[in-house]
Amino acid sequence: MSSILFEIQGSVAVIKLNRPEVFNSFNKEMALAFQNRLDECEDNDAIRAIYIIGEGKAFCAGQDLQEVTDPNGPELTSIVRDHYNPIIDRIRNIEKPIVAAVNGVAAGAGANIALACDICVATESASFIQAFSKIGLIPDSGGTFTLPRLIGMQRASALMMLGEKVSANDAEEMGMIYKSFRGEDFLEESMNIAITLSKMPTRGIGLTKRALNLSMISDLATQLKTEEELQTIAGSTYDYNEGVAAFLEKRKPEFKGE
Repeated sequence: MSSILFEIQGSVAVIKLNRPEVFNSFNKEMALAFQNRLDECEDNDAIRAIYIIGEGKAFCAGQDLQEVTDPNGPELTSIVRDHYNPIIDRIRNIEKPIVAAVNGVAAGAGANIALACDICVATESASFIQAFSKIGLIPDSGGTFTLPRLIGMQRASALMMLGEKVSANDAEEMGMIYKSFRGEDFLEESMNIAITLSKMPTRGIGLTKRALNLSMISDLATQLKTEEELQTIAGSTYDYNEGVAAFLEKRKPEFKGE
């Protein structure tokens, strides 16, 4: 059985982390397979949104420590450089919306992969743990970049240093994630977000994502210039013209993602 399950539902690509016996923790094979599926999502124009979820009780417990301690396994440097960094690069740079549906515990790299997605939602029973300090490591997978920007330096520092578990409800309240849902509603509600995004102007959403990425490292003057340039691109798309026409004609727009 593949460690990454993949299917296309309409215009939504569903990527399922599939090592439930180890709470979907990553090994080399799984990390590379995940990268390949993300590449496929980027290259396939029919895919207009990406939905990531875990199989079983967990979303992802981070790195499989059995691989780290295997004398024949990859070194820690390689795991960060070749496994996790490329995953985060892809998540942030694919100009399509990516939804993380956190169905259970998200720990270590698993938490930071979820938080790197454009929209992160969780079932109420899920939790987020920056578990790195428990074994003497630092947060990777973009955690030291993403988490302080989501919840502030004080909270991020405390959670990373203490390794405390954060419930889905608390994560929502502190702005770590977008929403949490009751267990019985979670799958439907989280998928509905991806379906909604898949029917929206994909190019415009992708350009919005590019602008948000650049805002992390820009001053105001630079960001205003970025908005000017990207707005010009957005204004040349089919979906912009369709959106304006639909507004004027008082009808529902039919976006193509072009």
